[in-house]
Amino acid sequence: MRAEMILTSLEEALAPVTDGCMLVVPREVSGAPMAATRALIRRGVKRLHLVALPTSSLQADLLIGAGCVATLETSAVSLGEFGPAPRFSAAIIGGTIAMKDATCPALHAALQAAEKGVPFMPLRGLIGSDILKYRDDWKVIDSPFGHDDPIVLLPALKPDVALIHAPMADQFGNVWIGRQRELATMAHAAERTIATVEKIHDGNLLDDPVLAAGTLPGFYVERVAVAERGAWPLPDHYAADAEHLALYARMAATEAGFAEYLDRYVYEKRAA
Repeated sequence: MRAEMILTSLEEALAPVTDGCMLVVPREVSGAPMAATRALIRRGVKRLHLVALPTSSLQADLLIGAGCVATLETSAVSLGEFGPAPRFSAAIIGGTIAMKDATCPALHAALQAAEKGVPFMPLRGLIGSDILKYRDDWKVIDSPFGHDDPIVLLPALKPDVALIHAPMADQFGNVWIGRQRELATMAHAAERTIATVEKIHDGNLLDDPVLAAGTLPGFYVERVAVAERGAWPLPDHYAADAEHLALYARMAATEAGFAEYLDRYVYEKRAA
């Protein structure tokens, strides 16, 4: 990637996230791009098919509450110790979003199929579960290598955009993701990858024998933007802001409270 694609403008970096696109984001402890999420809400993106690999918390709840999501595909949305995700719960009860229930292994397998360039991935663990009743795009067949041996086929899941946050990138677009290898799966599977990072590393990450193994090569990454504390209030290489997450849970419990939260912490760009 050319050095000029290391963008300081978050809004410019997010231009490929358009209305109606399939957007894949990571779980809340793997580099959730929260600064980017707030920027998308401010822009007013609509009708996203949001894939959370394999779960989400505040990020999905914010996007749903702000009216950005038409379809959600994930295995869980929860605020964890702070309780249910209130805007997600309200949307499911009110029927304002389409829900595509999944499991953690199923989502990983479907993205791995796209990563490998194959049309589907087999998975056995879904056999006997109720979830198959609600996913007519998942097919149960008899294994071609044995009799009376059913297997589930999951179609490849190829997002338009993967959106991640990481500790650092270099001027060549290489992004250090450390041990969060699912970020690499997302980038391999998606048509485009956008990364926000805490800082720009001085030098080539792939030339460093310590850092290279945890680096996503720049040819998988289309755009990079610097966003310091870009995962806040969720953790990255800093602790989660438990006080703020508790505040969100209280405010987002009602529609009016959620609207006030957006005014105070999203539209006013008041992030720590």
